[in-house]
Amino acid sequence: MRAAAAGDASQWDGDARSAARLIAGSQPGKPAEPLRAGIEIKLEPGWHTYWRYPGDAGVPPRFEFGQSQNVKAVEVLWPAPRRLPEDGLVTIGYDRDLTLPLRVTPLDAAKPVALRLKLDYAICEKLCVPAEAKLELALAGGPSSHDAALTQAEARVPRKLALGQDIKDTSKDATKATGKDGSKPDGVLAIRAIRREAGGGHPRVVVDVALPRGASVELFAEGPTPQWALPVPAAIDGAAEGLQRFVFELDGAPPDTHYKGALVTLTAVSGSEAIEVPFRLD
Repeated sequence: MRAAAAGDASQWDGDARSAARLIAGSQPGKPAEPLRAGIEIKLEPGWHTYWRYPGDAGVPPRFEFGQSQNVKAVEVLWPAPRRLPEDGLVTIGYDRDLTLPLRVTPLDAAKPVALRLKLDYAICEKLCVPAEAKLELALAGGPSSHDAALTQAEARVPRKLALGQDIKDTSKDATKATGKDGSKPDGVLAIRAIRREAGGGHPRVVVDVALPRGASVELFAEGPTPQWALPVPAAIDGAAEGLQRFVFELDGAPPDTHYKGALVTLTAVSGSEAIEVPFRLD
């Protein structure tokens, strides 16, 4: 196998509809920290690709880093997606150029890293077609011209919070963000309440999301494994002021799987803010 290209970006691999490349960020000064990198995907206007959970249809990207050298692990980070209508269905993904940040852990921090990726993904316009890219890049350290793009993509990765918690709860001013009665202020993105109730066919989950004033919010639900295919939550009326209520049926689990105790992850996206909240179906 040929040596990975040096520099801060690999060659683009693709066609007129889409293409992908690897980019490197300026590397951390501490050996224990993961190396910064990313996957850039550019899309022809009118085309889209999918999130890690594609929704009602579609195929999520697949990453193979097995041919890399001196790599112990690669973590793919996912910027907040959006709802994409597709032939009467609701899919989840990206309809513009994107960067997926990477956290690369070397086997030996004192030795160079050669990152090699086989990327399989789907792109759709009126029809969906498979796309593939074979990419390689040496993470040699030093300054990079892609730090701004990586920082912007990292800022779009949802913050991991607990039920009822918002971004202000994680700041030094968290006590100021809570009233004397324990109430929360309006205007802060958070998942405030989740309840399970009986439905017409399947049990369903009702979720109340607090959102910034004048903003809209989208909600996505994922099961504990990629084999789950939960419906995309739908917005409904009935929430208190400052909240948006969503509902989705407990349907789409793999055969012989129990819903009770299953770990479900909710992702709420509102403008430039996004949060990710896990909870168990108790």
